[in-house]
Amino acid sequence: MKYSGKSVPLCRGLNPGRAKDVRPNILWLIAEDLCPDLACYGEKLAKTPNLDRLASEGALFTNAFITSPVCSPARSAFATGMYQTSIGAHHHRSHRRDGYRLPQGVRLITDYLREAGYFTANVITAAPGVEGRGKTDFNFTVDRPFDGTDWNERKAGQPFYAQVNFRETHRVFEKVKENAVDPAIVKLPPYYPDHEIAREDWARYLDATGILDKKVGAVLKRLEDEGLAEDTVVIFFGDNGRPHVRGKQFLYEGGIHIPLIIRWPGKIEPGTVDDGLVSAIDITATTLKIAGIDPPANMEGQVFLGPQAQKRNYIVAARDRCDETVDRIRCIRTEGFKYIRNFYPDRPYTQLNRYKETYPVLRLMRRLHKAGKLTPEQALFMAPKRPPEELYDLQADPHELHNLASSSSHQELLQKMRKTLDDWIKETADMGEEPEDPAVIAFYEEKMKQSFDEKISRYYQGER
Repeated sequence: MKYSGKSVPLCRGLNPGRAKDVRPNILWLIAEDLCPDLACYGEKLAKTPNLDRLASEGALFTNAFITSPVCSPARSAFATGMYQTSIGAHHHRSHRRDGYRLPQGVRLITDYLREAGYFTANVITAAPGVEGRGKTDFNFTVDRPFDGTDWNERKAGQPFYAQVNFRETHRVFEKVKENAVDPAIVKLPPYYPDHEIAREDWARYLDATGILDKKVGAVLKRLEDEGLAEDTVVIFFGDNGRPHVRGKQFLYEGGIHIPLIIRWPGKIEPGTVDDGLVSAIDITATTLKIAGIDPPANMEGQVFLGPQAQKRNYIVAARDRCDETVDRIRCIRTEGFKYIRNFYPDRPYTQLNRYKETYPVLRLMRRLHKAGKLTPEQALFMAPKRPPEELYDLQADPHELHNLASSSSHQELLQKMRKTLDDWIKETADMGEEPEDPAVIAFYEEKMKQSFDEKISRYYQGER
């Protein structure tokens, strides 16, 4: 596939009161914990024929990024088209019991679509064997996020917007019964030890992409069987990066780089590959435009398709408290460089997070580090402290191992990116600067202890 170089025209909304509405249906297919580890992105061990076909029939975006490396802040952001840090939804699983509402002027994407005549659905059973679970995971309270649980509940002739959530690439991975990926041929990133445990874990993740692919294929087949495929814009993307050490919860590529595939029959040239920077909140703004709705002026997401497409020079991602683990990290990512600011440099990357302690490779790395058996590249993540700033040349150093923040030849770039982040924090009123209620942190500390301490103890005892 290659980039077509053409702007993509967008449909204009018609009068919702017409008997037959010709606006397209819109279907979001959201995968949990997934980087672009699919065959269509070059991962040769992934068995993803349905997603590969979807990409060949539409557009594959190579530089799409989520705004947070963990699900609930990320989902809160792309549900509203706003950075989670701008709307008070930046701490993972926050505001679950306090009735917190979105700030004035901020609404769900479904609110805009419903007013424009769309039926909105968070699909539970999307196809035989495909249970969507209806996940929202918002860090705020809303009264009516969706109209129903399936697009077949809409009125005759009414366009629909629907979401289907897929959990297959979220831990714990389901074991495949045949054609499993052979751990011996897995190619690991250099920041993981070349060990049978790490290879097995990575192989099972790749197996999970194959299970995901089959379920996506079942949903696409349902569209075809119901005669809806030609009238439906399908948007497939991930809610955050892969569930591995140095991936999910962190702002390296493994935590924020996501797949994005869009099929729009008759509008997007099949086989398009687009290398432009896209933020997940841009999916929100673009979806509204596809539906014939002008995104509100205060929406931070930008339209990236069509004559009114806006080009991003950089994307921003943010990490705050995850479960019981208090942290604050921000990054600026351009086409060629990544700048990361650690607001708690005195803390290790591996400060206690009980959920992450269930990852077998993290436990492996702790053992090998204690025994002095990690390479310098692998030991970086086990350091007792972090640098206040990190700067990476993504072309020369795609694995983000060589920090250039102290490089004399990169000081001008460092200062530019530092200022870009400072300006973004001010312009978007980043709420991460405000300390969270200590009682909330204590609640999650106790909750995670109850949920994971016994399990973690069993894991470590079994590995002695």
